[in-house]
Amino acid sequence: MAETLTDDEISARLPDGWSRDGDEIARTFEFDSYLEGVGFAAGAGGLAEEAFHHPTLTVEWREVTVELTTHDAGGITGKDIDLAERLNELAE
Repeated sequence: MAETLTDDEISARLPDGWSRDGDEIARTFEFDSYLEGVGFAAGAGGLAEEAFHHPTLTVEWREVTVELTTHDAGGITGKDIDLAERLNELAE
């Protein structure tokens, strides 16, 4: 099982655009169209499946909100940070 990160580790490693909310990190990605957002969500699902680490995805009109936490560890781990970094790359 992954170990939770300390508050200092989370602050130091939190990727651009992400914020912390308790035991999770989150970001809302904005797109030019609904279909771009849906495409991002599909790509995010693929990355999550590869990592066997599944976020909460909320798709709205031109926005996709991603929430990450490692449930079996009870908080934020390196798995969350790693997937957040990959999602940032996907959104570029």
